[in-house]
Order: sequence, then structure tokens, then C-alpha cells
Amino acid sequence: MSDAAPERGSVRSLRDTDWSHLVSLLRDRRRGLSIGVALGLAWTLGKIAVPLLTQSAIDHSINGDGSVLAWSAAIAAAGVVTGSFTAARRHIAFRESRMVETLMRERIHDHVLGLHPAYHDHAQTGQLMSRMSADLNQVQMFVVMIPLTLSHVALILGVAVTLVVLDPWLAIVALAPLPFVNVTAKRFSNAIHPAVLAVQSEQAQLSAVVEESIAGVRVVKGFGAERVRMEALSTEADDIQKVSLRAAVIRARFLPLMELLPALGLIGVLGIGGLRVLDGAMTVGELVAFNFFVTLLVWPLRSIGMTVAFAQRAAAALERVHEVLSVDPAIVDPQHPQRLPAGASVGAVAFRSVRFGYGDGDAAVLDGFDLNIAAGESVALVGATGSGKSTIARLLLRFYDPEAGAIEIDGIDLRDLRVDDVRRAVGIVFEETLLFNDSVAANIAFASPSVDPDADRDAIVVAASLAGADDFIRSLPAGYDTVLGERGYSLSGGQRQRIAIARAVLADPRVLILDDATSAVDPSKEHEIRSALSTVMDGRTTIVIAHRPGTIAMADRVALIDGGQVADAGTHDELLARSARYREVLAALVPSNDVVVGGDR
Repeated sequence: MSDAAPERGSVRSLRDTDWSHLVSLLRDRRRGLSIGVALGLAWTLGKIAVPLLTQSAIDHSINGDGSVLAWSAAIAAAGVVTGSFTAARRHIAFRESRMVETLMRERIHDHVLGLHPAYHDHAQTGQLMSRMSADLNQVQMFVVMIPLTLSHVALILGVAVTLVVLDPWLAIVALAPLPFVNVTAKRFSNAIHPAVLAVQSEQAQLSAVVEESIAGVRVVKGFGAERVRMEALSTEADDIQKVSLRAAVIRARFLPLMELLPALGLIGVLGIGGLRVLDGAMTVGELVAFNFFVTLLVWPLRSIGMTVAFAQRAAAALERVHEVLSVDPAIVDPQHPQRLPAGASVGAVAFRSVRFGYGDGDAAVLDGFDLNIAAGESVALVGATGSGKSTIARLLLRFYDPEAGAIEIDGIDLRDLRVDDVRRAVGIVFEETLLFNDSVAANIAFASPSVDPDADRDAIVVAASLAGADDFIRSLPAGYDTVLGERGYSLSGGQRQRIAIARAVLADPRVLILDDATSAVDPSKEHEIRSALSTVMDGRTTIVIAHRPGTIAMADRVALIDGGQVADAGTHDELLARSARYREVLAALVPSNDVVVGGDR
């Protein structure tokens, strides 16, 4: 996905825009939209009735053969009915447009979450947020105009027919500017489209800068880089100002002309119609009705101009939305998925001649990687930085698929399983813990949809106790109901990691991955969580990625990763005794005050 604004010459026209995503949602909402259009047609009849009733009231009153009060009551009744239909059609239009916006936002959100991590490695968060907020708002503004504009088109046609019936020659004078309005609207559409696309692209860039500044506020403050981020923001704000002014100039050039042209018809009607009244060829009521009808054309024509502008913005937004929705997920469910076997002894993992690299032309991180882990066995992965330890975890979660070879759980290739089944079978505690702005209980229950944070509190407490988190959680102001701030920064790193461990424990996966899960725990407190981890790991297939010897020694077996393969395997003490490379790697990974020999501190 390209985040840069397209070149002016490369911008597609309104007709060439891919409207399929919007059309499918409009088709789903056709019942509500049809009701809105029907109300609009009823509104049109009411609007046309008022001038005709006014004409009859004036002419009958002048002739003295009608009651002014009766005609006034009829006009008032028509106005009330028209006002009611106005409110109803606008309510329907806004309801349906908001529903379309909501459905499209959900579609984009689900699609983005379903895309492979490699996509998110390059996509800017601010850009994606802009597509799900500002761009969809532009689509909503266009959708709301659809039933309104159709009723305005019906009003224009109804007024045109009525004028021709009343006086064909005067109707020609009144309607003569309409073709010029159409030509002006088309030129306006072609001119405004690239300008609007540039504005929305720059707004997305600004969103990306703001998102990065807020998300990285601790880094910004830590380095005193507020001025640097402010300059970045100012640059994007200036760019938005420039492209917005360019769009404003285009609007200022075309919109006044689109409003002036219908007024020319009104001037002609007043001049020629006035002479016809003096000649007796037209009644006063007919002239008033003609003026009334021509005045009625002004707002619908202006509305159509607005709709053209909204359509251009929506087209630009849909182009950006299509950029995301057109990306096919690299990791998909098989057509005929298999199911993992049930039983007491499950969780066997096998890597068979796995080869994987992160990009075309990049060196393979794993090449000919073989590793068998028995059900219930715990294996620690040890290797130098960049050796592929975390890559093994990501492959087992099926964030990526291997380029060659196979990865199996309980004898079934991951590619033959549903993605959701793989990720329910494999739980992970990441090195970087992310907690959500929710209660502690909800954060622990996050990975377990069947667990209610309120109803299943006992299960949550058990998981927290196993992770060594129960004591500090109870000391929080509201205990398990304490709402954590964004990303859980109100807690220490060790506390956040314990909650993450509790989250993985509650999910009860077949395979548990601890990706440097004790890195944020203070060394003086590590022994408190290590015993809890031993309980969690007991009888469960566990892959431990760690740098501290004490945590490594908890595993039944250690695999030394070097050169994209398993260079050696054995217990911690066995590798310390026989492998110089293992001692070298371990010495480079652990702090100088950690004791390497003996496996504990």
C-alpha cells in the first residue's frame, strides 16, 4: 500500500473509481434507502402542490369567487405535510448513511485484523486509522445525499413538467440555464477530484504523525524531542493548508456560477412574465406560481452541486479504502480444514526442514530447521540476537508460513488447520506486553472469549495466582476491577508481564510460548514468578525463549539455535559442560552479575 498521494495525472476519474464495496452495502440497505426515496417522492408532490395552491388562491381571490381562509388552510396543510416528509426522509437518509458507514468500518477493521503481520510491518497505523475514520466520514456524507438528491432530481423533473404545462414558452426561459448547470457541474467534478484526493492523503499523513507522537510520547520526552515532532506536525499541517486552499479556489470558481445560473432563469421569468400579465396573457397567480417554481429549482440544483462535490470526496476516500480491502491475506484457512486430535497427551510440535526469510532477497533466518518437541515437554530456545528464536514462535502461531518444510502440531501441518484453531492451540506471552484500557479482569480474560470477566472471576483469579499476579492485583484500588490506562502503563513492566502470563494461562493452550516472558521482571523478584511458571509449564508443551540462565534451566531441554538450525540440544547443564558455543552465546546474553554455571542464582 502506498501512503503517498497519487500524482495528479494518475488520479482516476469519478467513473473509474471502484465503487463495488459501497454498492454492495447499499444493496444490503436497499429497503431503508427505498423508503427514503419514497418519502422523498411524497415530499416532491407536497413541494409542487404549494405553488399550485398559491396560484389558485390568488386568482380566485382576485376574481372574488373563493375564500382566502380556505385556500390559506389548504396551503398550510400542504406545508405541514411537506415538512413532515422532510423530517422523515432526512431521518431515514442519515440513519441509512450511518449504518453504511458502520458496516464499512467493520468490514475494514475485520479485513485489517485478518491481514498477515508482514503487511502491518510496513503499513502506518495513522494511515489505517484515517481510512477507518476521516475517509469513511466522507463516504457517509455522500450516502446521506443519495435519497435527498433523488428527491431533488424528482422535484426538478416535476417542476419542469409543471412549468411546461402552465406556459411552454416561459418554461423554456426558466429552464434554459439548466444545461449550462450540468456542464459546469461536470467541469467542477473533474477539477475538484485530484484536489480532494490530495487533501485526504495529507490528512492521513497528519494522522500518522499524531499517532506516532502520542504512542511514542515517552520516547519523545525521554530524548527531549518535542521540537522535532512539532516540526514534523507543522510540515504536515502546512501541506494540508496548501492543498485545502487549492481545493477552496476550485470551489470558489465553480460553485457561485452553479448558483447564479438558476437565478438567470428567475430574472427572465420576472421580465417576460410581467409583460405577459400586463398583456392579459397570464394571470397574476400564474406568474407568482412560476416564480415560486423557479425559486424551488435553486436549492435542488445547489444540492446536486453539493452531491457532486461529496461524490468526489467519497470517490477519493473509496480509492484509499480499496487500497486496503484489495490486499489479499497471505495466511488463509484451507478449503477443507482438519481438526486437532483430542486426548490427554496433546501438544506435540515438529519443525521439519523449515526454511524462512522475511523478504525477497533477504537471507534466510531459518534454513533446514528441524526440532521435535514431545507433548508436555518444555524446550528452551537459546541463540544469539537475530538467530531466529522469535521467528520460530511467529511461525508456530502462523503469523507467517515457511518457504519450505512443514510445522506440525500433533501430527497435523499448520496449513491444514483453521487459523483460529492454530492460535487457540498455541498461546504466547510476548516480550513486549500490550494491555488494553479495560479492567484487570477483562485483560486477563481477553484471549478467552468463553470467559466472562464478571461471571467467571474464580477462573481469572486462579490464572492470576499461577502467574504470581494475584497479590499485587488485590492491592490495586479496585482489585480485579481496576481499569488500566492505555497499554497498561500505570503498572510496572513486571506487573504487566504477569498479567500477560495470566492471560495465556487462562486460554489453556496446548502449546505455550514464553517469548522472553521474564525480561521485564526485576532479577530480585524473578524467583517469585519462576515457581509460578514451573506450575504453569508442568505437563504442558512449552517453548521458552529466554536470556537468563535460571529461566532457561526450567526447561526439560535446551536447543541451541545457530546458523538457522539446531546446532546442539540437551539439558542446560549438559550444554554448559560440552558446548563452547553455548557458553559463548549465554555469556553474551546475560548480564555480568548473572551466574552461568549451575543454572540458578
